[in-house]
Amino acid sequence: MSSTAVSPDVMAKYEPVIGLEVHVQLATRTKIFCACPTSFGAPPNTNVCPVCLGLPGALPVLNRQVVELAIQSGLALNCQIRQESIFARKNYFYPDLPKGYQISQYDRPVAEHGWVDIRLPDGREKRIGVTRAHLEDDAGKSMHEGFRDSEHYTYVDLNRTGTPLVEIVSEPDMRSSEEAYAYLTELKLLMQFCGVSTCDMEKGHLRCDANVSVRLRGAEKFGTKAEVKNLNSFRFLKMALDYEIQRQIALLESGGKVVQETRLYNPDLDETISMRSKEHAHDYRYFPEPDLLPLRISDGWLAEIRSAMPELPPVKRKRFITEYGLREYDADVLTATRDLSAYFDEVVKVSGDARQSANWVMGDLAGLLKANNKEVAESPVSAANLGELVKFIAKGDISNKIAKDVLEKMYETGETATAIIDREGLRQISDTSALDKIVDEVIAANPKQVEQYRSGKTQVIGFLVGQVMKASKGQANPPMVNEMLRAKLG
Repeated sequence: MSSTAVSPDVMAKYEPVIGLEVHVQLATRTKIFCACPTSFGAPPNTNVCPVCLGLPGALPVLNRQVVELAIQSGLALNCQIRQESIFARKNYFYPDLPKGYQISQYDRPVAEHGWVDIRLPDGREKRIGVTRAHLEDDAGKSMHEGFRDSEHYTYVDLNRTGTPLVEIVSEPDMRSSEEAYAYLTELKLLMQFCGVSTCDMEKGHLRCDANVSVRLRGAEKFGTKAEVKNLNSFRFLKMALDYEIQRQIALLESGGKVVQETRLYNPDLDETISMRSKEHAHDYRYFPEPDLLPLRISDGWLAEIRSAMPELPPVKRKRFITEYGLREYDADVLTATRDLSAYFDEVVKVSGDARQSANWVMGDLAGLLKANNKEVAESPVSAANLGELVKFIAKGDISNKIAKDVLEKMYETGETATAIIDREGLRQISDTSALDKIVDEVIAANPKQVEQYRSGKTQVIGFLVGQVMKASKGQANPPMVNEMLRAKLG
């Protein structure tokens, strides 16, 4: 990055302008216009048919589930849903595009005029506009390496051809790589919560291109933009944007001009490389797809899909804070996935104690899951069982220390907290007559600490409480022990 490095003072003169185009693969079992499977990892060119191979006479038939998922994504992005949209042919030649065109949507997309609210690390909140979310079919994949003669030939795998995508185009509202990172993170979460997509970047289910330009601070007119492709991870998105912003500023500062082009990000070199001059819309010769009728969405169908939408992360976070009294950080962690938020809700429902539930879900349970490389959906401890354990703690029936041991046994065996606690006689001793003898014995055995307490060193009470807990094998009720000791010691 040394060739593009510019000083902080020079950087401060300019303002980046960033917009993202995000391709989300929809979670259907079959492709958008045919019955071929969308499964990942099949042998090359096996998930294909005359439709996705673009053979003469083969006609597309629209997958209803694709439309429903696209509507869900639009609703999650606060978009207006068009009740009549049309498909268009986007014409260009790539070896991995057998039809010679991509079926997409242009001037009448299924969803438009939405937004995504993001929160930045410094606590600031910002609304990023969404221009449109439109349907299209994916191209195949050109393979440039991994074969004996890769130096001379490019191989093509058409399994991905015809896979359903929703392309989400943002407004150029982002002003830093941090904002772009936050936007993509929130967008991914929204798509996953709806079940629209797994957003597995390793499988290409979420792919991102960035449009980047810079302008002098205070200027109204946008600068010339470059499109940066090959951003297949959140980390690479941020790195590529930081490089490209510095590259454009360095170019302008040296008297050069930014040209409109498509660039690729090379993570090994941590730089963007010119790929081709950027196309304009008219270069694609868009025209209505003659083999597909306009897509019409009735009021009833739209209402049915809207009513089935889950509670989305922004609403869920707010509820966790206002209803459960959680901190913002805890609410963020517990809404990281739909499964985790649903698990936590069930724990609270059973335990009646949201804060204790949050501590146990994010702390001890999370630690056990991580150590065993499991997700919360695979937890051997059900949400109801963890809720029962938290309820025992809240009622004072068991101590936190004993609860940790019980949780480990619950994780190992799948048993309930009640079964383990009753079998092993672990309930806390809250009977003052039962504790009285133990407390007296501890006082008698520790005259030095007793004298220190009575001479004003009251912090020594912690040591004495610990001795009672030890003598009772952890079953004494700590607050009650504390109270009894203070009473007996005057």
